[in-house]
Amino acid sequence: MKKLYLIRHAKSSWEDHLLSDHDRPLSDRGKHDAPIIADILKSKNVIPGLVISSSARRAIKTAKIFSSTLNYSTEKIEINSAIYEATTQGLINVINKIDDKYETVFMFGHNPGFTVLANILGNKAIDNMPTCSVAELQLNIGTWNEAQAYCGKLTDFIFPKKDNF
Repeated sequence: MKKLYLIRHAKSSWEDHLLSDHDRPLSDRGKHDAPIIADILKSKNVIPGLVISSSARRAIKTAKIFSSTLNYSTEKIEINSAIYEATTQGLINVINKIDDKYETVFMFGHNPGFTVLANILGNKAIDNMPTCSVAELQLNIGTWNEAQAYCGKLTDFIFPKKDNF
């Protein structure tokens, strides 16, 4: 049994229209929301064994905020450029390559890929993963390379505008 936390990056800033999409930073709202959502995970005693992030600036910053809150060394965050603009199969390929020594993995990335991936891996439909949302998936697999469609179930879905926020 493996646990995968799909975490969409926090709200990004569109202030500097000259920046590429890849280089957009977090907005003030994103900087506000990320530690609050991370604190919710901390209150549930969720501890990542591995943190993987898209190479996009906003995803890395979100991963760093979550990691700091959860006492995971930001130096250990794995940056994976394959997550940025990945297809669903591309995201599954990233998951399939995770070292089996990790039971709980956080993956930081983007929509629409993360919403589609959560729906494919899980047993409940999510209409949309808003910014800074977390889809907790319990995967009925022994090794990460077994991850495939409908191999698990959605056990929690947290996002900033949900009642528990």
